[in-house]
Amino acid sequence: MKKAILVAGATGNLGRKICRELIKRGADVSALVRASTDPEKIENLTKMGVKVMEVDLNSIDEIAKACAGMHCVVSALAGLGDVIVATQKRILDGALQAGVPRFIPSDFCTDYNDLVPGENRNFDLRREFKAYLDSTSIRASSVFNGAFADILKYNTPVLNLKDKSIGYWGDKADWKLDFTTMDDTAAFTAEVALEDTAPRDLQIASFQVSPNDLWADVKEATGQEFRIHQLGSLEDFAQYIKKQRADHPAGENELYAKWQQSQYMYSMFSTQHHQLANERYKNLTWTTDLAYIKSFVN
Repeated sequence: MKKAILVAGATGNLGRKICRELIKRGADVSALVRASTDPEKIENLTKMGVKVMEVDLNSIDEIAKACAGMHCVVSALAGLGDVIVATQKRILDGALQAGVPRFIPSDFCTDYNDLVPGENRNFDLRREFKAYLDSTSIRASSVFNGAFADILKYNTPVLNLKDKSIGYWGDKADWKLDFTTMDDTAAFTAEVALEDTAPRDLQIASFQVSPNDLWADVKEATGQEFRIHQLGSLEDFAQYIKKQRADHPAGENELYAKWQQSQYMYSMFSTQHHQLANERYKNLTWTTDLAYIKSFVN
């Protein structure tokens, strides 16, 4: 019997990829969408084989009706408190009302469990939802993928193609950073959704790479030797982020405010994934750091 999986946030990049991977594995996939969703995105999901259900996400009863008969609800929602906390709570309440046994929250990030609350606004929102999720009877599994590998393309301080530089904080030139491609994250999440006994927390990484490793990868891929340099101490970076946040209060209403981007960078140099679940599903293959760097560095 096919397992029925419901995906919230299916019109987003990650959500769409999760749907694709579930369908590849023979699942019966449905997607929750708002009535205001872009028709082209709905059409793309439908062509893929996803059953699209337009639901009022403010109505727990409507959500519960959509959840009827589902084995697992996967949330790939992105947003601030109104989405990560409030909307996810309503989706969870609908799943509980419908008797859905399993739930995967939108925890696609660094494993924040060992990080200090208050250091990352978006992680704090996930903590708030986690507390509610863990107070319920549903069986939950969080997928922690570190940072999406895509950020390596965006000229961040860690890898700046424009300036041909690689940066790090403190004494962490050899500190391993956790990166996972969106495709790898989606494939792993699909496996988790289909496994009834998946554990509460799962850490993954397509590759774990240090600033020194990145320097070597770039040299092998291009023959160029980028400048590698210390950007300051982690303590100085933390103080800079606090000032940056205080100086830009409008960022509180932005999903990726500049200071939030800095908070993510700080977290990457503050914690690592030590218990990778990469080998849990033997049919998966993982992108290597060199292969990924070669895919976009000229």
